[in-house]
Amino acid sequence: MALKIRQIREMAVQEAEEKLLEMRADLAKEKALVASHTKQENPGKIRALRRAVAKILTIVNEKKNSGDKKIKNRGKSE
Repeated sequence: MALKIRQIREMAVQEAEEKLLEMRADLAKEKALVASHTKQENPGKIRALRRAVAKILTIVNEKKNSGDKKIKNRGKSE
């Protein structure tokens, strides 16, 4: 489950989006267990899943927007 940034960057966008769907399904399952007051095997799993989803989304968006925009100077005047 622990995805490294390098592993995600090596994936194609389609493959990363499939992994994202899988992670979101796991996250929903874990949240349902918490909502039903069932004891979790690994309490930190929800946090790890949320972070993995965020990593995947960030990298997929970087790949999709890589050629579209130039990075602006953040508050610096020229």
